[in-house]
Amino acid sequence: MQRIDVHPTHTYHQYKLRCGKPFPFGATLVPGGINFSIYSSYATSCILVLFEKHAKEPLIEIPFPTEFRIGNVYCMIVFDLDYENLEYGYRMDGPNDFKEGHWFDKSKILMDPYARSIGGRDVWGVTPDWQDIYQHRSRIAFDDFDWEDDCLLEIPPEDQIIYEMHVRSFTRHPSSGIKEKHQGTFAGILEKIPYFKELGINTIELMPIYEFDEFENSRLNPETGELLVNYWGYSTVGFFAPKTGYAATGKYGMQVDEFKNLVKTLHKHGIEVILDVVFNHTAEGNEKGPTISFRGIDNKTYYMLTPEGYYFNFSGTGNTLNCNNPIVRGMVLDCLRYWAAEYHIDGFRFDLAAILGRDPWGYPLTNPPLLESLAFDPILAKCKLIAEAWDAGGLYQVGSFPAYGRWAEWNGKYRDSIRKFLKGDGNVGEVAQRLQGSPDLYAASGRSPATSINFITCHDGFTLMDLVSYNQKQNIANGENNNDGSNDNDSWNCGVEGPTDDPQILSLRYRQIKNAIVMLMVSQGVPMILMGDEFGRTKNGNNNTYCHDNELNWLNWNLLSKNHELFRFTKAMIAFRNAHPVLRNTHHFQNKDYVGSGLPDISWHGTQAWQADWSSSHIIAFMLCGKHAKQGTIADERIYVAFNMHWQAHYFELPRTLEGKKWYIFANTGVASPMDINSPGNEIMIDNQSGLFLRERSAVILIAR
Repeated sequence: MQRIDVHPTHTYHQYKLRCGKPFPFGATLVPGGINFSIYSSYATSCILVLFEKHAKEPLIEIPFPTEFRIGNVYCMIVFDLDYENLEYGYRMDGPNDFKEGHWFDKSKILMDPYARSIGGRDVWGVTPDWQDIYQHRSRIAFDDFDWEDDCLLEIPPEDQIIYEMHVRSFTRHPSSGIKEKHQGTFAGILEKIPYFKELGINTIELMPIYEFDEFENSRLNPETGELLVNYWGYSTVGFFAPKTGYAATGKYGMQVDEFKNLVKTLHKHGIEVILDVVFNHTAEGNEKGPTISFRGIDNKTYYMLTPEGYYFNFSGTGNTLNCNNPIVRGMVLDCLRYWAAEYHIDGFRFDLAAILGRDPWGYPLTNPPLLESLAFDPILAKCKLIAEAWDAGGLYQVGSFPAYGRWAEWNGKYRDSIRKFLKGDGNVGEVAQRLQGSPDLYAASGRSPATSINFITCHDGFTLMDLVSYNQKQNIANGENNNDGSNDNDSWNCGVEGPTDDPQILSLRYRQIKNAIVMLMVSQGVPMILMGDEFGRTKNGNNNTYCHDNELNWLNWNLLSKNHELFRFTKAMIAFRNAHPVLRNTHHFQNKDYVGSGLPDISWHGTQAWQADWSSSHIIAFMLCGKHAKQGTIADERIYVAFNMHWQAHYFELPRTLEGKKWYIFANTGVASPMDINSPGNEIMIDNQSGLFLRERSAVILIAR
């Protein structure tokens, strides 16, 4: 018996047609043809525009018959298309009234918001044909990848160690050791998996990989003549498509399979993949930006507009996606479901996520429907959801982001307080909260320590080496007269601004980096490392390298041997964290003994045991009772950690060990490498069991056994 829905009912020129299915949106292969479906509330007509791949002129333009519109959805099946050699777009007609928010212009060809694959920027950095009438071209993607038995890893959040990285930067530098055609691509990352394994991280967080246009707002540096580009990619062209220029096979249209293969292989090695997603704005920018897709399809629905018709700009980039409109909310949900189901993505980090909680007029909602929908979505149920809990409009929600029991947060307060403490002007009381997983922010609302994504550096701001090498940002190369980038860095150059040959200053910088790594790895919550911090990456003091496709962003792997001491230290600290569940608790400390060990789960100390000096800005020590690890469900060793961020050495009296145990030293940042750290299980017993000197600006970790 032959299916009725494979029979055409209409003909346009030689093309056979039939009314399509409104769902799913986008272009979907169906028996005998392709189902095209697109939504617009205000369009009065719609035309499907078909191209052969890379063709300058359309193959055919097919108007949607009136009877092919269901509600506000235009849907049509076109039969017998060569879908492997096809590109498509739409022309929409309707009102063009700025104040009313309508931008319809049927002279423009519009990209499908649901395009699963996008052409037009097939090879990174190749100058586009600016005369092309269709710059970003929707293509058909095929769901025929063989995942074998792959599935999400579901690593418990508290056991994660996140490595934030940029696809191109990671392997583009010639020193990466990656063959040239794979440098800066998904395939390049694949070749570096053994490095991840050696370092010990178990999650990579990729800066945006959705299709974006590196030529957006490109310009020449007025001083050097160098081309500045949209390098980081925080400006989405298409939410459903991987960045073609990130694939070594992009010019062959194989970016979907290349990225899926990367995810699948990372999973085989026990490494999760989190995507940094940008739903707060699009690449269409402000009123002067290009019309790519949303603006020409349904401007009033997709964007937040002022009463005068201008774009609200809570993102700081020109427009703001109207995420709590039901249509846009549905698109965001469809998109994340698609990446979870089709790409096996383990989690998402939401850029400027506070915007997602604003109503169409910009006011914060008490119960944002989008955030609630994501939290309770059945397909996303095992995915990590991480918020950057602020936006450019001044909404700061660290500790108060609507969580629904699901959302974690980039903890900006952790970054700020740890940086201040590191440089010597921090508040010990606040640092104690941060080391415990920020219970002051999360405990009262029942959120676990793993709610806190702890970081000291990220893509925004200084690298860790620059944090200890510069007092001031050095952003002249960005061509904005050093006005861009944050001025609030809480950094300290250790005595000389920028590069130096002074061995004492270099030694102090190394020590400060090690101190930072210790703080990060002994903190409850989820540690996140910025790519390259483990071996002293520098951006020469530039804290906003969003526009550089050069060595300012490319990771210089020669530093791995030059600063191998830092790499060795970081690797050992990660191994230490992985070896000790007491550092990865699922619940906040109770500051009492609830398992009968004779010690509280956490106790605080100063230069004298059991006497923390909360008035100090420089000294703090704490001891974790291993018998309380993960609420007493796992036995671990007792760990003592002391920080002396003062500029003078201090003697620290040690708490007495019980049960005949002795103190063994795991790490001491105050001594030279290789004596600064041991491997877990090979700690060395200290001679004086009652106390030890901590050098100025140093940290010590002991275990009792």
